[in-house]
Amino acid sequence: MQVNPNVGNMDAVLDSLYGKVGTPEREEFRREAYAYCMGQIICEARKKEKMTQTELADRIGSNKSYISKIEKGVVEPGISTFCRIIEALGLKIEIVKPIT
Repeated sequence: MQVNPNVGNMDAVLDSLYGKVGTPEREEFRREAYAYCMGQIICEARKKEKMTQTELADRIGSNKSYISKIEKGVVEPGISTFCRIIEALGLKIEIVKPIT
């Protein structure tokens, strides 16, 4: 296998852009990335169910604007709202202990 010299270490890239792991800047990036990913998961699940943002909002007692912000990763819903969204989309949350 040949090594591509143009491919760098992702940790080094993140370190240079957002600081080392544990710094406030890196933690803020991690939170934003997590919110964005969760928003994308919710958006894809909603579309799979052929549900509009308005319909999802109505089912959880919210409004379209709030659902849009969640899907864009602008806001993170609280746990109770997140659970209502999951239920409205016909999904389930499974909490398991990792195998060590």
